[in-house]
Amino acid sequence: MRGQFGGIMRRVYTSLMAVAVWTPLIAAPANAADLGGGYKDGGAPADEWAIDGVKVGGVLVVMPKYEGSNHYEALGFPYILPTFAGGPGFFSRIDARGLDDVRFNLVERGGFVAGPLAGYSMGRDENDGDRLEGLGDIDGGAVIGGFVGYHLGPVLFDVSFHHFFDDSEGNQIRFGAEVERRISERVTLTGRIGATYADGNYTQTYFGVTDASPIFDAYDADAGFKDVNVQVGIKADLDDRWSARASVRYSRLLGDAADSPLVESENQFLGLVGLSYKFYSDH
Repeated sequence: MRGQFGGIMRRVYTSLMAVAVWTPLIAAPANAADLGGGYKDGGAPADEWAIDGVKVGGVLVVMPKYEGSNHYEALGFPYILPTFAGGPGFFSRIDARGLDDVRFNLVERGGFVAGPLAGYSMGRDENDGDRLEGLGDIDGGAVIGGFVGYHLGPVLFDVSFHHFFDDSEGNQIRFGAEVERRISERVTLTGRIGATYADGNYTQTYFGVTDASPIFDAYDADAGFKDVNVQVGIKADLDDRWSARASVRYSRLLGDAADSPLVESENQFLGLVGLSYKFYSDH
């Protein structure tokens, strides 16, 4: 009963966190050149907080039930947010890359970007998979860290640090390179490749096996590169009111993570689609 209740609460919280995380992503500008923070006339701040309408939409995310699972679940949710007449403003500085990786571009000078990041780790429920029997739940928690990046031509290279305040108390370092290309006035393509290094606390918590497992012998998962990944996406402004987004991410587990007996598949996928409509306010 406790596991079933915890699973239900985790799904509810996942949906709530997804609203908070993916809403800024849907609002973010497609072109990196738009990340000017709402400035005009050589540096005078625009009225970034003058609301000119409301954007209403929905997002569907398909993701593994746990890291290493070959079973997937779909999370769908609506969102509502204001839009601003003075330019992209605050939302242009938010880059949501996942529930555990929401970045705030605090510094944007030349090609250099840096800032803090935050998010939430959902943990894992024992009933998410048959191989997890006896291992108990992993309670989720906040994720705090920071990132730095540099634009070299059309490519942004970045590295980020993530500390997990969940049961693992672990750390990750994520490396990546991404590019955006506007292929028409209304359509932009994005692409990213990356890799994730995880310390021993994280890998042992999520990929290790204790003596409590009735299925597998004990397994120690050491620090190392946990995965490599690639992601592609598209954003289309269908007209002045309608816009749509879609992205697909593929990750390949590596090292002790891939060798864990808990892993059903080394190949992990995540997909997202979203559609929104903007209501303009009367002036």
